[in-house]
Amino acid sequence: MLDIKFIRENPDAVKENIKKKFQEEKLPLVDQVIALDAENRKTIQEAQELRTARNAKSKQVGMLMGQAKKDPSKLAWLARCCMRKDMSSSTKAAAKRITR
Repeated sequence: MLDIKFIRENPDAVKENIKKKFQEEKLPLVDQVIALDAENRKTIQEAQELRTARNAKSKQVGMLMGQAKKDPSKLAWLARCCMRKDMSSSTKAAAKRITR
């Protein structure tokens, strides 16, 4: 079995080895594997960026909830944030507990 890193870095060597074994019908699979690997890596990168953004927002919400406990005037702003659709349900639940 070949390592994906080897296939990614040496596609010509992989294709040459396939030709030497007289299995030329498998040549398009090398390009397909490389394309799927690129798509997979892109998806993983996007997921990591989304996790980073979520963690930053969660940290920001936590700080704001701490401030809202100290200063009740910030509760209105926190309530407006809870109406946003992109906020997680656990964050909304925590904000509701504070505003009670």
